[in-house]
Amino acid sequence: MMRLPHFGFQVPETVDEAITQKRDSPPDAAYVAGGTDLYPNMKRRHQEPSVLIALHAIDELRTIVTKADGAVSIGATATLTEVASHPAVQAVCPALVETMHLISTPILQNMGTIGGNLLLDTRCNYYDQNHEWRKSIDFCMKKDGEVCWVAPQSPRCWAVQSADSVPLLVAIGATVDLVGPDGERSIPIEGLYRDDGILYLSKQQDELLTRIHLPSPNGWRSSYRKVRRRGAFDFPVLGVGAWAELDSDGVVRDARIVLGGVASSPVVVEAAAEALIGSSLSAEPIEEAAQLAWKNGRPLDNTDFTLYWRKEMIRPTVRRALEDLASHR
Repeated sequence: MMRLPHFGFQVPETVDEAITQKRDSPPDAAYVAGGTDLYPNMKRRHQEPSVLIALHAIDELRTIVTKADGAVSIGATATLTEVASHPAVQAVCPALVETMHLISTPILQNMGTIGGNLLLDTRCNYYDQNHEWRKSIDFCMKKDGEVCWVAPQSPRCWAVQSADSVPLLVAIGATVDLVGPDGERSIPIEGLYRDDGILYLSKQQDELLTRIHLPSPNGWRSSYRKVRRRGAFDFPVLGVGAWAELDSDGVVRDARIVLGGVASSPVVVEAAAEALIGSSLSAEPIEEAAQLAWKNGRPLDNTDFTLYWRKEMIRPTVRRALEDLASHR
């Protein structure tokens, strides 16, 4: 049986108190909300914080509010179930509601938070094993070792970004708020990620993700498609977030296509999106965009299924995501 290591536990009641507790704790202290990713990682000794700072008692981090311009602000510790069931989210971004339902299982959707999903640890076949398994083959670069077993000659870790919400939220141009000892800053959600399996976040260690902001509704459409082995529970081996802004005649003015599960950060395929601009989301530009996304997607052999099959699935999955936009799902 895998057991949690010993750790201290603190429960702040305000954001300021949480920031202060993090500042005064050992450097390896960590924030925890739902814990659906952190606690299993701790059992496998991927992460071993000496202190956990729990966020569940901070009410302001769980609220979902509509702004004057129709944009929606989601607290980082709102559960996936709360996000999916909120009328404001359903009205502004129904694709996000569908995405929440695709993450894991209903039980974990009741525990896991949207902020936790955004900050999900990168994943890899060689890393996502228990301590004894990893020790038996020698540890990997991401934890305790020196070699990336996906690409042994590589100087970097190639663990992949596999959070379902990320491709969609990057595609729609969401922003996030970060609060730390030096104050608060807001950044595009795309800027939260780095293309490195170990240092995969631009968030500073002492910063707290507090809110996610969905843009105001102004004629844009979005969709998310996921590929996984089982219909529930599994992480994506490919995720596609798609977004398009159409004029009154149904012609695409702007678009964005984002791939998840193929690299250490979400991959924005600009060439594929450009193929849609000026079109009416008909079959020909959709097929061209899918082909360009396939050309730019370069998965590695570090998740379920072979990398060749995952590569081939990019084209039909992007096509389906764009057909969802065309039918305005």
